[in-house]
Amino acid sequence: MTTEIITGGCLCGHIRYCAQHPRDPHTCSCSMCRKHTGALTALWVEFDSKNVTWNGEGGMPSLFRSSENTRRAFCPQCGSSVGAVDDAPVIALLAGGFDNPGRDYCIPEYHSLRMSYRRGQLIRRIMTLTDCGLSPACVVADA
Repeated sequence: MTTEIITGGCLCGHIRYCAQHPRDPHTCSCSMCRKHTGALTALWVEFDSKNVTWNGEGGMPSLFRSSENTRRAFCPQCGSSVGAVDDAPVIALLAGGFDNPGRDYCIPEYHSLRMSYRRGQLIRRIMTLTDCGLSPACVVADA
C-alpha cells in the first residue's frame, strides 16, 4: 500500500503511535466493534506488530481481553478507543484516530461482519434534526 509513516492517537494525546506498511483496511459492525467504538461501524487498518511504535507519553495503551484472540486497546486517561492488539503479531488501528484519515489506505476493501441485530430490526431512516440544532441521529426500529 504505502511506505508513509502514519501517525495518530487518542483524544487527550496521552497515547500516540506511528505505524508503517498498512494493510487490510476493512469495516466491521459486529457487537464487539460497536461497543468498543460506540459507532455502528468501525474502520480498521491492520499492521504487523513490528511496524507499530507507541511513542506517546502513555506508552502502550491499556488493554482489555475482549475475545479468545484479541485485546481492545484504549487510553487509560481519556478512554478513547485506539485499536486492537491481536495475539497473532497484528495490531489493528482505528482509522478515526489517524492524524490524516483521508488517505487511500483508509478506503475499506471489505466489510467483515454484518450488524448482529435480532431479526426484524433495521435502520429505518437517518434523521437530520437541524431545526433543533442537533446533529444527525440514527433511528433503529423494529420492521
